[in-house]
Amino acid sequence: MRAAMMYGAGDVRIEDRPDPKIQQPTDALVRTVLSCVCGSDLWPYKSMPSTDTGRPMGHEFLGVVEETGSEVTGVKAGDLVVTPFTYCDNTCDYCAKGLHSSCRHGGRYGLDGVDGGQGEAVRVPQADGTLVRLPVREDSPLLPSLLALSDVMGTGHHGATTAGVSRGDSVLVIGDGAVGLCAVIAARRLGAERIILMGRHTDRTDLGREFGATDVIAERGDEGVARVRDLTAGVGVDRVVEAVGARPGLDTAFAAVTDGGTISRLGMPQYEEGPIGAAMIMRNITLTGGVSPARAYIEELMPDVLDGTIRPGRVFDRTISLDETPGAYRDMADRRVLKALITF
Repeated sequence: MRAAMMYGAGDVRIEDRPDPKIQQPTDALVRTVLSCVCGSDLWPYKSMPSTDTGRPMGHEFLGVVEETGSEVTGVKAGDLVVTPFTYCDNTCDYCAKGLHSSCRHGGRYGLDGVDGGQGEAVRVPQADGTLVRLPVREDSPLLPSLLALSDVMGTGHHGATTAGVSRGDSVLVIGDGAVGLCAVIAARRLGAERIILMGRHTDRTDLGREFGATDVIAERGDEGVARVRDLTAGVGVDRVVEAVGARPGLDTAFAAVTDGGTISRLGMPQYEEGPIGAAMIMRNITLTGGVSPARAYIEELMPDVLDGTIRPGRVFDRTISLDETPGAYRDMADRRVLKALITF
């Protein structure tokens, strides 16, 4: 099969790889129909040390089951399925608590001998716990939005949920990437009254308005915080979803949230320290968030995708073939593309 491999910063190649095979009785083989490039893929694309062996890339995909191991009962050959971006057994104590990302028998695609999702086929471990059958055909126009449930929509929803967004709240979303835009969808879905999107890319913030943002702020730093305060009568917002992962974003979140408010971190932190000392304690600010247990949210969000209530697939602004994937990495890193959809 052919698949995307990363050999170091800026070095993504499409190569022939061994066809995946069933290795454990709990495995399934999935022929990929759609995949994509994730914003989190850009961190190694910018910083990964060079290697001779390469790393299989991709963790968001949907496809058709081709074969199953002897212990798999939940899916069968011919089923169209979507996977969360980490595989899991969906039965351990962590999964039972909705923390599938910490599954005791789970793991990540592209590591430890598991295929990446940016390839023609994938061996999926723990198939019964991981794969979710889709009640649509392979040619359904809903497929991009259903693919978004594998990561980006579930991650945006996780940010809004852990921030405690509820009806009537004011919410600040920091970052106009695909995760931030899906956090806007999630905040609106949960009933937020005012949703402020902080971003500088007009094409993205325009989409954010269509998703439900009531206000857009292009300014950053102190000027951006002042705008937030102006929009909230000087009080600040009830909830913040920080979807960038940079220290200035966290600083903005603390400055913009009201006393007693909640900040959820979604962006993978590119810092080790932050403003978490006495000032936060005196203001009773809650700092939460983390990696999304996407498997926990797929069945909750899927009905809204199927009936058209939410359309997270609109974050895909370029459709490409597998051969074009290296160029999509470059264009996403240069902010020329929001999120690239890979078709097979």
